[in-house]
Amino acid sequence: QLQASGGGLVQAGGSLRLSCAASGRTASNNGMGWFRQAPGKDREIVATINWNGDGRYYGDSVKDRFTISKDRAKGTLYLQMNSLKPEDTAVYYCAVARGAIGSTDVNMYRYWGQGTLVTVSS
Repeated sequence: QLQASGGGLVQAGGSLRLSCAASGRTASNNGMGWFRQAPGKDREIVATINWNGDGRYYGDSVKDRFTISKDRAKGTLYLQMNSLKPEDTAVYYCAVARGAIGSTDVNMYRYWGQGTLVTVSS
């Protein structure tokens, strides 16, 4: 129900834009989020957004570099990533929250995408 895309290999300082397409009305009235997981590390929050596109939250490590947005009409979630660093290398997952509010708690998410790999070279 969620299809993430846009990952790839980029040099440090570069940019990527991730997309997450939700089928049907999966995400129209729900909060959504981006998480990431690097090898050997726990899954961590990247950014969240409420059902109507307001209420954005960003993890400390990505503030001022990443921007989360949502197109309700298309049912698509985006993550614009600028000034990428090698430590941003991870598999990025999109997720649909159980309710209308985006949450930093992974347990509050009902649907998960398959993940898209982002690799940042130094």
